[in-house]
Formats: sequence, structure tokens, C-alpha cells
Amino acid sequence: MPDYKIHEVVSKKDLNRFISFPDILYKDCPQYVPALHGGERKALTDGISTARYCPHKLWIVTDGKKVVGRICAIVNPRYIERFGLKRARFGWFDTIDDFEVAKLLIGTAEDWAREMGMDEIHGPLYYNTLGKQGMLVEGFENIPQFNTIYNFPYYNDFVTRLGYEKELDWLQYKMPACQDIPEKVVRVSKMLYGRYDLHEGSIDRMKKDPQLVMRFFDVYNESFAGTVNNFVPFTKEEMTEELGSVLPYLSDKTSIVILDKDDDLVAFAVCFPSISRALQKAKGHLFPFGWFHLLKALRNYRDMDLMLNGAVDKYQNTGVSSLLHIGTSERCHRNGSVWTVTNPQIEGISATNTWGRYDHEPYMRRRCYLKHL
Repeated sequence: MPDYKIHEVVSKKDLNRFISFPDILYKDCPQYVPALHGGERKALTDGISTARYCPHKLWIVTDGKKVVGRICAIVNPRYIERFGLKRARFGWFDTIDDFEVAKLLIGTAEDWAREMGMDEIHGPLYYNTLGKQGMLVEGFENIPQFNTIYNFPYYNDFVTRLGYEKELDWLQYKMPACQDIPEKVVRVSKMLYGRYDLHEGSIDRMKKDPQLVMRFFDVYNESFAGTVNNFVPFTKEEMTEELGSVLPYLSDKTSIVILDKDDDLVAFAVCFPSISRALQKAKGHLFPFGWFHLLKALRNYRDMDLMLNGAVDKYQNTGVSSLLHIGTSERCHRNGSVWTVTNPQIEGISATNTWGRYDHEPYMRRRCYLKHL
């Protein structure tokens, strides 16, 4: 008989066990993409500002000396202030195929949320919208993007048995990279360039302008503040941290920025070559050879991840996305790309409807679950 015990993660040893558990759980799963352990350690301690202002606790469940489950519970005070909801979140949820382990993990997270004065809990979520979120409910046969969750199907059965219901879904699509752009999109793009005196900017030059770089995240905040559920705008410190980790990989070869006549940022589309298979080869570590696999993947444009699209308020609902679609398509053609996969987008919003203009197929569906405490 199993002897399950739950432990709060307080030691470095237990943190390492928490981080490495999914690598053991999914070792025979060809779709699983390991996270880099260094990045996980930074996110779960005080290595990032979000973790410093968001109270959070980590637990593992053991059976003897073996780890069989893990979970993190989080309270984001800026979310509570923004939405007026006393709502905790859970993330980093992984378990063996045993309902009793899931019950112990989720129940412990719920008890802590009540102690923190919360009325509800939802997840799986990260501290903010840039991290991994959404439990996989469809597309288990596919390999996820590097910044998304992969989980076994039984996870969904466990959380629903524990009283969780759907809050929202995110959808992802796979599309041929070099298909024709609809004539209407081309026509709208030409009209917009002329009407608003817009032009493509240079990401390489933008990197040398700190003010324009910070404007990039200002536009990100503007783009998603009114349209994305659970979105909490980034603080200046969070922006600086993200720029340090993301900016080196932005390139005119794959991404696009649109500027107005005053060279102010209007819209952007961030795309990366897929690094999922490289992370599988790295097995959670940059050294000794993980960095080589990642650098090689970043120079291979066959499979592209469409990561982020956004526009300032003034240009939303003007058709400015047509400029981003054409710019991205041109880059895919030049790079010889074959496939693109969209980032997770909330079901029902206009962004997901735009893909109906193109040849596409469902790739993955992710779900955020919610429970009243």
C-alpha cells in the first residue's frame, strides 16, 4: 500500500526534487518538453520580481523516498486589486496516475488559499500571463511550444472530480507557413500603410534604443489589458527582467514591428523558431550540451512558433493585424519555413477567428479550471 505524505518545499534538496519530478514522470513520453531547471529555480524562489511580490508555497507528495506529485499555490495581489476577486491560483501541478495524490495536492493548495483569505482558486496558471498556463485537454499527440504545459489526460479527470469547472479555454492552431495571404488582407494592409503613414521598423535598431524597447512592453500591456482574461499588466521591473531574457532572441528575420510617422511603436508580432525538440535533447540543462541544441534550433526556421501579436489601443480594430500577417508571411517565405503554430489564444475572441481565413487545423486546447472555496 502507498504511504503518501505531503511536505512543504523549504530546503534546496526538496526544491530540486520539485523541479526534476516531471522529468521522471514523463521520461517515456515523446511529447513532453522539459523546462530548463535553472529557469524554474529562478521562478520558484526570489529570482524574479513577480515571485517576490506574489506569496506562494510549494509542496511535494512522497511515497517513501519517491516523489509522486507536486503543486505550487500563488496569490497575486495585483490580480486581486485589478479584478476585485479574492482568487488564488495553482500551478506546477503534476501527479502520478493516482487520484489520492491529486486530492492531497489540490486540497493542500485550497487550504492555504483559504488561510490567505481567498474565496476561489483557479489554474493551472503562472504568476502572470507570460508563464505556462492552461491544462491540456486536446492535442495530447502533439509536441507543445516551449512556454506551454504538457500533461497527461487523467489530470483533467482528477480536477473535475475535485469540483473544478471550466473557466476558459485557450486554442492553438497549426498552419502551413507559406500559404497565400487572402486578397482582402492585402488590400487592407495597403490602405492602412497609406492612411496612417505607417512603416516597418527595425528590431535590431530598436534594441539599441532603451526608450523604444520599454515602449514595446507598454504596447504589450495596452494590447492585452482589455481583452485577455486574468491579465495583469507588467510592472517596470517585470518588463526589465523579461527584456533581459527575451530581447536577445528577437530578430528582424522572424519578428516584425510597425511604427508610425514619428517612429513610435504601433504594433508587433514576435515569432521564434521552435525550440521544443532542442529542449527535449537538453533534458532540462544548458550544460554541457543543452546550449548547443538550443543555438542550432534558433537557426532552423522550418517550424515557427507565432508567439505574440499586439497593437496600441488607437490601432486596435483597424485591421492592423493584416500588416503583421503579411510581414510574418514574407519572413516565412524568405526563411523556407514549413509549419507555424499559433500561441494559445482565448476561445471566442477576435484573434482566434482570424485564423479562419487561412488553411489551419486544431493543434491544442488548454483549459483554466475554477473552484469556489
